[in-house]
Amino acid sequence: METFWDTFKRHGVSRRDFLKFATTITGMMGLAPTMIPEVVRAMETKPRVPVIWIHGLECTCCSESFIRSATPLASDVVLSMISLEYDDTLSAAAGEPLEEHRKKIMKEYWGNYILAVEGNPPLGEDGMYCIVAGKPFLEHLKESAEGAKAIIAWGSCASWGCVQAAKPNPTTAVPVDKVITNKPIIKVPGCPPIAEVMTGVVMYLVLFDRIPPLDSQGRPKMFYGNRIHDTCYRRAFFNAGQFVERFDDENAKKGWCLYKVGCRGPTTYNQCGSIRWYNGLSYPIQAGHGCIGCAEKDFWDNGPFYQRLTSIPVPKQEADADKVGAAVAAAAVGGAIIHGVASKIRNSGKKE
Repeated sequence: METFWDTFKRHGVSRRDFLKFATTITGMMGLAPTMIPEVVRAMETKPRVPVIWIHGLECTCCSESFIRSATPLASDVVLSMISLEYDDTLSAAAGEPLEEHRKKIMKEYWGNYILAVEGNPPLGEDGMYCIVAGKPFLEHLKESAEGAKAIIAWGSCASWGCVQAAKPNPTTAVPVDKVITNKPIIKVPGCPPIAEVMTGVVMYLVLFDRIPPLDSQGRPKMFYGNRIHDTCYRRAFFNAGQFVERFDDENAKKGWCLYKVGCRGPTTYNQCGSIRWYNGLSYPIQAGHGCIGCAEKDFWDNGPFYQRLTSIPVPKQEADADKVGAAVAAAAVGGAIIHGVASKIRNSGKKE
């Protein structure tokens, strides 16, 4: 297969633009600038990696997010950086020819292809709640995973189970790691995940041929190392005890903290506050809606979305300038009265 650089040259990309691209990719993967030469070297020497992308119980929001990646463009990733060999949503082919191609790629690149899984397998009724290519997705997943060198679990469906696994879970839907236990799995939760987080994970895995550093739950630390609360521009209002009490109150118009109306930012790990969505345009909190914690396990069952978490202590509201001024004035008046009383006592003592 071609290297990344060979593919870029074939598409008429200059060396200068190639280096700019490598620099951008390095930043998107959360790597230090000192890693730029290593990224460039990898892109010059590494062949494009075959990717098989399959879909179980899901709403396709992960694919919808992925194709909206701006840095890098999803088209650049698919056409120049990976070899997307199978995707029953994005592939032009369909039916038996597409399934035969999947099996051909699995055989030809056994142990060297990446399996991307969007959605999850239902175990109920022998997997009959989700049928792909004429057989249960459960079988489709096991077969596709057998020769993969690594698996990417896209979104909260594949990572945690999401709404399909919410109580009472009638289809017995489970996350991917409950079925595939003998392969390294990178969880990229979110409903959906941020587009640039998805492309960043793919690029790290492809360029360095290794799993990125993961946290205790299997998520890439470079994207899930901080709480949304830690990067939120409304954090200053939280610290000051200035909260929105209702979505239509004056405090909401001022852009105060949304924690009291149910924001899960203090317990949710993701990059929404820094990378944001739609090429850095916005994210739910910026748009005026609290975080619902969609990147966290069992978020659908973790209580009402519009009820604050009681485990996070709420700071007392900071006094505004008028209140501070009034308090200072009252203290000054009180001091004057006390001073006057003390003076009278002293003076009466002298008269005696």
